[in-house]
Amino acid sequence: MKAILVDVTKCTGCERCVEACIAENDSDPVQAHVDRAVTWDGLSENRLLSLVQIGEGRFARKSCMHCLEPSCVSACLVGGLTKTPEGPVIYDPDKCIGCRYCMLACPFSIPRYEWQETTPFVRKCTMCFERVQEGIPPACVEACPNDALRFGDRDALLDEAHGLIASHRTVYLPRVWGESEYGGTSLLYLSDVDLSSIGWPPRGAGSVPSLTEPLISKTPFIGLGVASGLLGVNWIIRRRMNLQDETDGPGGSGTPDRAGEESA
Repeated sequence: MKAILVDVTKCTGCERCVEACIAENDSDPVQAHVDRAVTWDGLSENRLLSLVQIGEGRFARKSCMHCLEPSCVSACLVGGLTKTPEGPVIYDPDKCIGCRYCMLACPFSIPRYEWQETTPFVRKCTMCFERVQEGIPPACVEACPNDALRFGDRDALLDEAHGLIASHRTVYLPRVWGESEYGGTSLLYLSDVDLSSIGWPPRGAGSVPSLTEPLISKTPFIGLGVASGLLGVNWIIRRRMNLQDETDGPGGSGTPDRAGEESA
């Protein structure tokens, strides 16, 4: 399984990775620049990757974490999101019904919705899945000039990260973010500052699907119950309208024509 190792200590905030992501996904670069200023984390349907400043001279990548046990996949009712064996979590717009459960389920608040589009889709980083299938690093990794992003097998990157921590104890905090949080992710982080400000939980946080699946499994039955209730209400209203029409008669007054009775 592939992963990306992010070394926060080497990131200068140049945003070459962001520019590469925008180009690779054919996003609108002008709107992406505007979105950076109006969203709290710089992410939008036009910016699938952003850099968030988390301290003096420190920037951390914000994008889909490609969880090993993705809650978005668990929450999707129609299989529009899939965790691939290669690592990336990918999206199929042909299956999406626009329920946006994935947006609610994601613990990192990553998926974005194309609110302005006539036919809107959910947008998020796919770790350049087509490139990964061809053995090519994601565009963001290829564009980074400072070796802050490394791409490879997840287990090998974890070994490398722990090796760096052991040999540079005064540089890195003794933690690899993404190793086990929320069941583990395919984005791993080394840092010398805490990353809780970009959504990382304390150590030991369990996988989110264990929380979402009980509700999601009942959703079809809940939906059927709601639909049945609405049909019942509709039948009652129509029945009452029909009875009212029969009572009113052709004249529509709802009361007998007393003048007509007296003249008769």
